[in-house]
Amino acid sequence: MPALTPATESLLIRTPLLDSLNQDPVPASGSPVRWGVISTGRIASTVVSDLALLPDAVLQSVSSRTQENADAFASEHGFQSAYGDDGGLPGYQRLLQDPAVDVVYVATPHTSHFSAAKAALEAGKHVLCEKPLTINAREAEVLVRLAREKSLFLMEAVWTRFLPSVQRAAEIIASGELGEIRWLQADLGFPAPYNPESRLWRRDDGGGALMDVGVYPLTWALISLGRPESLTATAHLTDGGVDSETALTLSYPSGAQVQAMTSLTSATPQTATVCGTKGMLRSNAPLFNPTELTIISSSGEQRQEKFTPVGHGYTYQLREVIRCLQLGLLECPTMPLADTLTTMSLLDEARRQAGISYPGN
Repeated sequence: MPALTPATESLLIRTPLLDSLNQDPVPASGSPVRWGVISTGRIASTVVSDLALLPDAVLQSVSSRTQENADAFASEHGFQSAYGDDGGLPGYQRLLQDPAVDVVYVATPHTSHFSAAKAALEAGKHVLCEKPLTINAREAEVLVRLAREKSLFLMEAVWTRFLPSVQRAAEIIASGELGEIRWLQADLGFPAPYNPESRLWRRDDGGGALMDVGVYPLTWALISLGRPESLTATAHLTDGGVDSETALTLSYPSGAQVQAMTSLTSATPQTATVCGTKGMLRSNAPLFNPTELTIISSSGEQRQEKFTPVGHGYTYQLREVIRCLQLGLLECPTMPLADTLTTMSLLDEARRQAGISYPGN
């Protein structure tokens, strides 16, 4: 594998990842990359099933709190080794000692992202970490600084950015077809039955609507308008101190506005609508994995563009991580660390205004 270098500034221009937006991301693009996976939960299982579609991805190692869970996950998905807690040493630490692992995918609950990703970087492993990267901007800055000091690849797993549909939306917005973007609405809500033991409702696990799904509406804001000038946030907090709903308004120097809504108690449209001076673009649901874009001009002309994701849709993100490692890039041009730090600072400010806090943060 080549020595890693920072992504060049020119690469940070947002262009479609694929030569063709309908191109299959499955073909191999270079030397194999050996993956370790920390956690055996639902999201890990889904992502790994897509990872297995890539012929230059090697399912090397998996860790869990128990050897039984690690072995079962390894058997189900075809990993070559499995690590559970042993003799006081956590399973993920045992995985990080495995010299065969090139890159680690961290799929633990939010409040464990920082410790697991930090340990992986300190062990000399490249890292793909589930969103949000950490529970606050301060922790994210530590990880970014550590990755750069050690010349290791680090990326937040905002898989939505890599989908052909979202890449195409970004291309349309950047082309000027919609004119100057003036207003954007994005929402993501679903009814999650209250369960005090569920990570969604546990303050100790970084629960709540904002931290669980807020990244997705903010992703649409960032690809459409960039970093806002100001943010206002309101939320409804449960007796346990987590937000069941949070509403955000982002304001820009141009006067453009973004309205973003997250909820754990109601089914929202789960769409994104981007409005400009010449037209509008609307995604179908869910906005985190849209398969259809509707573009309507100011004169009323309308067209639809449709997409069929490969696998569950994570293949595009995983292909790009592998490509970056094969090229020796320290950052992913489509998901640069600067955007992660921007998102984390916005989430921090939203939590401050809404009164959302977590133990130790």
